[in-house]
Amino acid sequence: MELQAAHFEWDSFFRSISGPRPRALLLDYDGTLAPFQVERGRAVLPPEIRDALQEIIGTGRTRLVLISGRALRDLIPLLALDPLPELWGSHGWERRLPDGRYLSPELEPAVADALETARRRVETSGLAALCELKPTGLAVHWRGQPPNVVAEVRAAASDAWKSLARQPGLALHEFDGGLELRAAGRDKGYAVRCILDELPAEALVVYAGDDVTDEDAFRALAGRGVSILVRPEYRQTAADIWLAAPREWLRFLNDWLTAERSGTQDETVQGRQRQNPERERRAKAQPGA
Repeated sequence: MELQAAHFEWDSFFRSISGPRPRALLLDYDGTLAPFQVERGRAVLPPEIRDALQEIIGTGRTRLVLISGRALRDLIPLLALDPLPELWGSHGWERRLPDGRYLSPELEPAVADALETARRRVETSGLAALCELKPTGLAVHWRGQPPNVVAEVRAAASDAWKSLARQPGLALHEFDGGLELRAAGRDKGYAVRCILDELPAEALVVYAGDDVTDEDAFRALAGRGVSILVRPEYRQTAADIWLAAPREWLRFLNDWLTAERSGTQDETVQGRQRQNPERERRAKAQPGA
């Protein structure tokens, strides 16, 4: 583990989880929770990660939120979590609440028309098989392709979209393994800011991600929580700490669960004592109490 902020202390951090302080765990999906796959539909949660998330949901002590660049219609089938946690998709444009309510994106007509033009250009450029369609954008993926094909795909996608990206309301972003044209104005940092606005000021908030698209979230959380870069290798980042995936990252999730279980047990004992004040009175009267 490499600490990027001197104020971060591992032990005291996990002690704070076991207390009554409100907390939220905000997590990117691809590359953070699920290993990358050339076939994106196969990027399911590893069993140990899925089990940890399921137990975090089950404790009811942490507000668990997944924030992804994927469209929610593509993300949900990969999760195998019941119940589903809060979900944000399409880089902050989609939101699904834990009760199942879905908040859909609303695009300006000119932006929607430009994205349709982008889709047609992808087809004429021969990139349709590598293209992911989203409610608010399109992404061309080149992960797993040989270097010469990557260069060709990057150039073809850029040529098809660069003129559209200059239009108001659109932006072109390169990510780890592809290029995306999407509606401007929202990103993962937008989702983080919305969540922070809904939480009390004293809440403990953590965001973990791996990609350059997670840097917006890291910056949005600065001064309000702890941001974690989850990658096998270190890179320059705005995150507070770096955890090597998968070993150190799985340790973090397991330590989070351990702290939650400890807190739940403490609350149970305290609750039983409050339910039996006479027992508590007798305990205090014992010598040495």
